[in-house]
Amino acid sequence: MLGKESVIKPYGEGESKKEEVGRMFDAIAPTYDLLNRGTSLGVDTLWRRKMIAELDPVAHRRILDVATGTADVAIQTVRRTGAEHVTGIDLSEGMLSYGRTKVQQAGLQDRILLEQGDSENLPYADGSFDAVTVAFGVRNFENLEKGLAEMHRVLRPGGKLVILEFSRIRYAPIRWGFNLYFGKIMPLIGRLQSKDPRAYAYLFESVQAFPSGEDFLTILNRVGYNNTECQALTFGIASIYTATR
Repeated sequence: MLGKESVIKPYGEGESKKEEVGRMFDAIAPTYDLLNRGTSLGVDTLWRRKMIAELDPVAHRRILDVATGTADVAIQTVRRTGAEHVTGIDLSEGMLSYGRTKVQQAGLQDRILLEQGDSENLPYADGSFDAVTVAFGVRNFENLEKGLAEMHRVLRPGGKLVILEFSRIRYAPIRWGFNLYFGKIMPLIGRLQSKDPRAYAYLFESVQAFPSGEDFLTILNRVGYNNTECQALTFGIASIYTATR
């Protein structure tokens, strides 16, 4: 079933959400890392550390990083857990190009493979990975449940899913301030530094439409995950979701 999140598209044109998202990330790839720092006020680096800390260095040796983008999570996963191998997959070849440069600079070409592909049609066999990670990617899925089901399929039995995503903030004063910054100020900054300022507005809109918190846990349970949990970060601006197959 398609949820509300599938309706929010970067441009609202004739293409599918998937096509528009891929085109958007190709356009903003040169400024994407800066965009992440800006939208989170720099706290996203700490959030990623908490996300990666959910992985077990012994049990989680082969990891799939979905919506890997410029490979931040893939690189930090290898550095922090000593993972044997991380495969990163993303729709955007533009993002992957920057990611491959970062992987090469880190000297991790033998342990990180970046591939272009569709998170809703993963080109991997059942049970291929010990863990699957996604940072700020699931709200961009065209069909959320299909993407979650694909990640469930490629996890081995007992494997772990770890998702980091922005959330709708419940506390009114913080929500007002964040919405002003994220919804009004960041798009203005985007017009100055990005070839695609519309992307900044889309990122805010997609957060508002995403079924965060308990609503997202309900979807994970419906897809077939077990042991689903949500950990709110920084006054609920973002959340880490964990589950097992």
